[in-house]
Amino acid sequence: MPTYNEADNIGKIIPVVLAQSDGLDVLVIDDNSPDRTGDVVAEMAKQNPRIKLIRRKKKLGLGTAYVLGFRHAIKQGYDYCFEMDADFSHPPEKIPEMIALLKDYDLVIGSRYSDGISIVNWPIKRLLLSYFACLYARKVTGCPVRDLTAGFKAYRCEMLKKLDLNQLKEDGYGFQIEIDFMIWRKGGRIKEIPIIFTERRAGVSKMSKRIIWRAFVLVLRLGLQRIFRRD
Repeated sequence: MPTYNEADNIGKIIPVVLAQSDGLDVLVIDDNSPDRTGDVVAEMAKQNPRIKLIRRKKKLGLGTAYVLGFRHAIKQGYDYCFEMDADFSHPPEKIPEMIALLKDYDLVIGSRYSDGISIVNWPIKRLLLSYFACLYARKVTGCPVRDLTAGFKAYRCEMLKKLDLNQLKEDGYGFQIEIDFMIWRKGGRIKEIPIIFTERRAGVSKMSKRIIWRAFVLVLRLGLQRIFRRD
């Protein structure tokens, strides 16, 4: 879980996630949150060895946090690695189903668009932006994933080892599109399962116009890569 100013959520969501399976640990990567999210996690970690914390000195973004989490999972010898938000927008109760599917798939995506549209409490402007961003990305890149910008995912670590993680430079939407594309191009087996995505209970969204624009340009680059490169 990458965090920045999630003190209102983090103490509530970690126990819920850990309750989904005795085999789960939680790693929080905190970007020096002014609201002291990292301190909340540090206190929890003192009481529970299944809770891990990496503190970074400044806000470095979602993409680098995910890559750091992947590297940690690989180094520590985990079989699977999840990414999810700390704000309850991603339903923790879906984790056991995702774990079961990882026996047969390399990437399992908690999808908002695999079974219609399953989003609660989003304004129509943001819903349309997200939906058409996924449609645009799917058409241009050719990657057959309906929710290419989803941030609730489970990976086989063996699949992550096959990727050049140094290539992942994007944030937000762009990161999610790029890693799905990389796994698909490597022949990875991908499965989408429907979730109900609920807008955060507390805190503020980190989405920005810069992230949206970078994702738009990234999709064009990936589309050209698909056409002119085999790897």
